[in-house]
Amino acid sequence: MKSSNSNSGGAGTAAQQDSGDSFDYVIVGAGAAGAILANRLSADPTVSVCLLEAGPRDWHPFLRIPAGFIKIISNKSFVWPITTEPGTYTAGRRVPLPQGRTLGGTTAINGMIYNRGQAADYDGWAAAGNPGWSYAEVLPYFKRSEQSSIGDARYHGRQGPLAVSALKWIHPICEAFIQGAANAGIRRNEDYNGAQQEGVGYFQRTIKGRWRVSTAQAFLKPIRARRNLEIRTDSQSTALILKGKQAVGVRYVVQRDLAQPQQVFARREVIVCGGAINTPKLLQLSGIGPAPLLQALGIPLQHELPGVGANLKDHFSVRLVARVRNSKTINEMARGFGLFGQVLRWLAGRPSLLSVSPSLVHWFTRSNEQQPRANLQGVFSPASYKEGYLGLLDGFPGMTVGVWDHQPLSSGFVHARSADPLQDPIVQPNYLEHPHDRKVLLEGMRKARTLLRTPELNNFFVEETLPGAQVTSDEALLAFASRYGVSACHICGTAKMGPASDPMAVVDHELKVHGLHGLRVVDASVMPAQPSANTCAATMMIAEKAADLILHARQRKDAGSATLDTDVDANANAQTAAHRVNH
Repeated sequence: MKSSNSNSGGAGTAAQQDSGDSFDYVIVGAGAAGAILANRLSADPTVSVCLLEAGPRDWHPFLRIPAGFIKIISNKSFVWPITTEPGTYTAGRRVPLPQGRTLGGTTAINGMIYNRGQAADYDGWAAAGNPGWSYAEVLPYFKRSEQSSIGDARYHGRQGPLAVSALKWIHPICEAFIQGAANAGIRRNEDYNGAQQEGVGYFQRTIKGRWRVSTAQAFLKPIRARRNLEIRTDSQSTALILKGKQAVGVRYVVQRDLAQPQQVFARREVIVCGGAINTPKLLQLSGIGPAPLLQALGIPLQHELPGVGANLKDHFSVRLVARVRNSKTINEMARGFGLFGQVLRWLAGRPSLLSVSPSLVHWFTRSNEQQPRANLQGVFSPASYKEGYLGLLDGFPGMTVGVWDHQPLSSGFVHARSADPLQDPIVQPNYLEHPHDRKVLLEGMRKARTLLRTPELNNFFVEETLPGAQVTSDEALLAFASRYGVSACHICGTAKMGPASDPMAVVDHELKVHGLHGLRVVDASVMPAQPSANTCAATMMIAEKAADLILHARQRKDAGSATLDTDVDANANAQTAAHRVNH
């Protein structure tokens, strides 16, 4: 990866007459999608790629140690400290929405859970007018990224860059919880990313041995010697450069010199991978979005797309806490001599709480018997946090069970707050606004409470501390959820994929922005509907598929050029073979 400028490859455009470097592809954002695209596109040495990342390099040790999650999640050097607007069903609170701001993006700060969702999720995407996105068609792209020894090879990749591992740090309370859930009707499922998601078991994690594996570690670090890839950190994109209906570059500011805006040009495409909050913000700042909003902000309208920033979806999570007896929990192990012992185990490469994800156990089930498939996701851990959310551990031995609705009907929006690109956007998810979401969450909370009180957990269970056994009515439980519920940080949908006949669609099935040329969006914002899962794995799949779409588009364009000779044809065929998905 070069630190100097690159101008190699591709045909020149009028953009080169302006001040700024020129590359074939300019990628905005080095997170779950951007890092993968940078890797796949720059695999062709004749192509030049510039990757812009607003945050710094991923240098901090807490970004590599899995347990560093609890320390890094509030570090503003590596996290966008975004919050929601107050909501009716958040008791007037602003809910934190931490987003990664470093190489690897949110994959460098998240809970490391690898969860793809259900086949029906992707079949639904295809049925909504997005050919090529059915489960059978996207499964090879999930497998392409993955390096895992888990489960059936029909569902899992063995040779990909991204390490996905099974939990080896087994706690007796987790085993009791799983057995209790199984006896309560949620069957044990060792591979929820396999043939069926529904069931209870241990999470699969993006952890390799002692270390977290972000997309920066998996996809960028191994290719840092490529001379045709330039990565610019501390470079916050402020606007896309349009010439008519053609995207030709990106304006950005370097954090150490905010008074001197920079620009970089793309000969082939600009690819926006900023995530479901920052992508719609950047589009709006560039004059792409709903005309009334842009007019109110004083931003000249370049291209009207009403769906930019709309259709925001997120999972609203509620956690119940119980006091524990007859066993040490993470609460005690993470302090004093207990922590010292865990550090020694971690250094020796032995199972240690320093190498676990915040949630250890999954449970996927139906909120009631009428549901055709699992519509609840639950988590469990032999740990508890003050006020039920990841932060300071409780001073007493504790365990936590959390739950959320897989497919909420409430939706919200992201709006640029002003024409100032350095201001955080307005984010309003409208959690629980739809009555269906409140009903499903109540059913989920009651199931979670039941799972804390199974006979198998009786030897460990003392009392429920949050919300407390006295909280029993629907009204009281909803009031608790409103006061303590948090985002699962599975934000998506704000630049959704759909056919041109859908007035709220922002990109087509090839992720090209409707009505514009040379511009794609590749991140969680393009998801037309919420997957029944954490969004990280699906975002990486989208990037893998996008890489093929972009490479094939280049080959089609080159094949149509009258100047192509047989040598170039042979190179195009080689590229197609190199990037074909192994079914």
